[in-house]
Amino acid sequence: MRTLLRRLGFYVLAAYAAITLNFFLIRLLPGSALSNILTQLRGSSLSPATVKALEEEYGGGHSSTFSQYFTYVGHLFKGDFGTSTSKGGPVVDVLTSDLPWTIGLVGSATIIAFVAGTLAGIVIGWKRNGFLDALLPIATFFQSVPYLVLAILMMLTFGYYGGFFPYGGNYDTSRNAHLTEGWNGPFIGSVLQHGTLPALTVALASIAGWIIGMRNMMITTMDEDYVLVAAAKGLPQWRVAAVAARNAILPALSNFALSISLVVTGSIVTEIVFSYQGVGTDINNAVLAGDYPLMQGVLLVIVFTVLAINFLADIAYVLLDPRARKEA
Repeated sequence: MRTLLRRLGFYVLAAYAAITLNFFLIRLLPGSALSNILTQLRGSSLSPATVKALEEEYGGGHSSTFSQYFTYVGHLFKGDFGTSTSKGGPVVDVLTSDLPWTIGLVGSATIIAFVAGTLAGIVIGWKRNGFLDALLPIATFFQSVPYLVLAILMMLTFGYYGGFFPYGGNYDTSRNAHLTEGWNGPFIGSVLQHGTLPALTVALASIAGWIIGMRNMMITTMDEDYVLVAAAKGLPQWRVAAVAARNAILPALSNFALSISLVVTGSIVTEIVFSYQGVGTDINNAVLAGDYPLMQGVLLVIVFTVLAINFLADIAYVLLDPRARKEA
């Protein structure tokens, strides 16, 4: 429990540092959120009270940077991420609408890459010099290709020319029955079809790390004394491999949490290429439009998600490894 409390304290400090950096780094970009929104509202009659409220939220007038910072932090604790100048609505509403799509994309791609790569690494490390070793150069090739190039190749090969999968949007826009009838079967099938290529792109770009890492750990662990003793006792080979895999998978859990940030970065590029409406598309549009509140909201959501997953990985590590509990 002490280990987890220390970790929790670290992540709380990291979250506060992210909030601070997120606020000040955005202000270093050229342009001004206040000037953008005033330009968009040009022609509307704005009362002095409205202008003052905009200055307090987006900066300007007599509002200092530190005054804006404390106002911003105060709004965050209230669950208010501000108003998007490009969407014309609260940032929370934009994130609530688009974040589930990114979570579904990143979650499915990460699970596919982690499970498939880990299992392949276990088998390759257990049965060395087998035919599955051919997977290593293939997976490494896909990992070496940039996300942008791989996404375009997947879209052209299996979408545009092959016609196996749709390659644009989150779902078939002709199936909007979910707006009134809920998530029915045809609509769910359309969502899965449109999400297949983006998810496979992210999975293929990250699966090599799981295979190589797990293979190397299995090779090292199979020579440990407790594994040799288990084999000497006459246990079935699959039981011996399971004993080795339980300990070899511990570093993979830590790498799993650390890789989430890379997967999220890759999903942003993938969403843009496939016109997949998620937070990746939102942050791209926000940068182009100079929408500070939306940029801040998306970046904070990404940072908080990565921190939360790392904390969950720490919990799993403590539960699986008794040494971590003894060190506490």
